[in-house]
Amino acid sequence: MSDSKTPKPGPGDPAPRENIDNTRVQYGIVLVITLVHFTGDFYSSFFAPLLPAFVDKLGLTLTQVGLLTGLVRLLAFIIQPVVGYLSDRYESRWFVFTGLFLAFFCIPFSGMAPNFYVLLLILCLGSLGSSMFHPATTGMVPLYSGNRTGFCLSIYNTGGTLAFALGPVFITWYVARFGLEAMPWTGILGLVAFLFCLRYLPRPQSENLSHLGFFKSLKVTMGPVYKTIFLIWLVMFLRAVTGQAFMTFMPIFLKDAGHPLPSVGLIVAFFIVAGTLSGLLAGYLADRTGFRKIFFTSHLLMTPALILYLYLPGPFVFIGAFAAGFFVLASLPLGVVMAQKLVPRSRAMVSSLMMGLAYGLGGAVSPLVGGLADVYGIEAVLLVMAFIPLTTLVFIARFPRMV
Repeated sequence: MSDSKTPKPGPGDPAPRENIDNTRVQYGIVLVITLVHFTGDFYSSFFAPLLPAFVDKLGLTLTQVGLLTGLVRLLAFIIQPVVGYLSDRYESRWFVFTGLFLAFFCIPFSGMAPNFYVLLLILCLGSLGSSMFHPATTGMVPLYSGNRTGFCLSIYNTGGTLAFALGPVFITWYVARFGLEAMPWTGILGLVAFLFCLRYLPRPQSENLSHLGFFKSLKVTMGPVYKTIFLIWLVMFLRAVTGQAFMTFMPIFLKDAGHPLPSVGLIVAFFIVAGTLSGLLAGYLADRTGFRKIFFTSHLLMTPALILYLYLPGPFVFIGAFAAGFFVLASLPLGVVMAQKLVPRSRAMVSSLMMGLAYGLGGAVSPLVGGLADVYGIEAVLLVMAFIPLTTLVFIARFPRMV
């Protein structure tokens, strides 16, 4: 991009943009981007494990739980394609830091919500924040990954999955010790990380799409490969439907089975920690053996792992949680990497389709799942959901060979 087309730095942006060396991995910058991801998702992770506490405090029905979950996750992810397009178009850190601020500032105040509607409003604001920083940061990772894009995107994804592992343990312990009303004080941790990232995060690099509208940019960048992109997206969506159902309703199922709230948070953490490890392993192996093989294996083993999670008794549920998380979350970074390789000019927007739109629509199914659970019971509904990953195998078989 010539100097004449380079936008002037906005407020908070570093003055000249640094030259990016695409031949080597710049782990320092990758880790700063990962810290943004970790911080935002750390606060987003408070929601699911505290659902039993919100149910007890506000008297929520399972249908309300499903509606709350669906709207929160829909807002967190559904608008990401638009934000991704804007991130590809403008060289600004505004999307990243506004989103990060809303996440760490708003979500802690959910503990003070006096009723369902205030709780919904507060969590929706935090979710909108989450939707803002994800596309821009995900699109930045390949710029600093050299020839290790799969592994570096797995590191970035690990920031999010690790946050969703540590966040539930922290917040369930914190609420059990200090109460829901003390949650706003947890925002201090986010403020510290926010100031650090404000100092060291570089400005995103646009793809010179400013002369194109939203739909024309989709046609130009994705037109030749839209069928493959749709196949990958469909698999990511179906994986999200299953994963979101278990993430939303297993904490309630476990609490009803007699597990105390801190134990529920720890079980959820096992699920996410396993996904952290499998995401790194999957990214490492995919760079060497190909993406399709890893996709197929993880989705094939997802169903038996979820059934173990649902039915293993007592303390053995930790084994089931680890196995389920390992296979459910293993392929999460792989779909993003494949899409970015197929559409390199629209990294942020295509990333938002794979993570944001797919994950958001997957979460939007939660009200339906909650309604069915009210009628048929959580256990029966989750058992049926566990078999959805097997339907994705026919689509994965049609993925292109890609290393």
